[in-house]
Amino acid sequence: MGKVKRHILWMIFGLIIGIFVGILECIFGKVLLFVTNIRVQYFMVFIFFLPIIGLFIKWLYQFYGKESSKGMTLLFEVGQNNRDVIPVRLIPIITLSTWLTHLVGGSAGREGVAIQIGGTFTNWFSRHVWKKFIPSHEKKQQMIIVTGMAAGFAGLFHTPIAATFFSMELLAVGYLSIESLLSASVAAVTSSYISQFLGLTAFSTTIRTYPELTIRLILVLCLLGCIFGLVGRLFSISLEKTKLFIQSIQWPIYKKMFFFSVILMVGLIIAGKGRYSGLGNNLVEAAFYQGTVYSYDFLLKLIFTVFTLSIGFQGGEVTPLFSIGATCGVLLAHLCGLPVEFVASLGFASVFASATNTLVAPLFIAGEIFGFELLPYAFFVIIASYLMNNNDSIYPNQKV
Repeated sequence: MGKVKRHILWMIFGLIIGIFVGILECIFGKVLLFVTNIRVQYFMVFIFFLPIIGLFIKWLYQFYGKESSKGMTLLFEVGQNNRDVIPVRLIPIITLSTWLTHLVGGSAGREGVAIQIGGTFTNWFSRHVWKKFIPSHEKKQQMIIVTGMAAGFAGLFHTPIAATFFSMELLAVGYLSIESLLSASVAAVTSSYISQFLGLTAFSTTIRTYPELTIRLILVLCLLGCIFGLVGRLFSISLEKTKLFIQSIQWPIYKKMFFFSVILMVGLIIAGKGRYSGLGNNLVEAAFYQGTVYSYDFLLKLIFTVFTLSIGFQGGEVTPLFSIGATCGVLLAHLCGLPVEFVASLGFASVFASATNTLVAPLFIAGEIFGFELLPYAFFVIIASYLMNNNDSIYPNQKV
């Protein structure tokens, strides 16, 4: 097959994937925002259902989920050519479980779900619909899964450039899946446009005040990056260790889930009556729109997110990471005398860089969400943050 024809086929593939995944992400995102609004209004009603929903999610995965319980691991296995099929039941199960987790007040994100939806649909589509059109290529499995992940991320966050590079650098540290660039970028742009066209909104703002970029400021930025990097690393290590600790407890699975759900429920009620529930968008808005941000917000959001995900509730990590980074940035801004929004935006992107062990995507996250004027400053912070994480990642299957 000629090179031009092969490129055209991959472009068409990316376009189709972008359309369908954009629709799926819009449905997922809109319902998630709907249940979030309900929880915010009636927190003290729904929070008491958290242990019951925890038991239901555990039952759902036990009896219907089967391999779907592996979640992101399935996408890594396909992308690293260790398996061929992702069960399509993963999409409804992870979607429903995430909606319910947010409805009853769990502290979780949505990025992992978005990526799993995109990757799973693309895997199914490539095997059942597009199989005869896919050009023969030794890395086509990787190209397919990267395309789906890019569409999933972009459809939810409306950052197509960051989504493209995030999916390309996620599977292996220090390796960029350049072969996937064409289809992934087409899918990401298409998915982002479709979900926006259908009315799904995403957070973005413009940083109004920038300090002069001097040698002294560069040194301060590098120091800030090191701190943000340690926060991201703390999240990754805490998530891994907490999951292992809970798995090591030799209790029946339902007893374990109920017990820890009650602890989570009580903690969320005591700590601000839902301030640390859900995505953390409330904390992000407080950081950028002169709301109340406490010095301990980033730490409590980290603890509750780690605990929520470790005991078996569903959702992603990235949106909570954004809120952790932004609120940590507010604290550091006051300590170093820099504009609050400026440092919060740097924390937003660089804690994400450290926790996900990615470098290029966080730079574009900073640019696409806050304006590309931020890039000269974000460059130093994100590099320092990335170098501080010692290859610890929220994705244990990421190859180093």
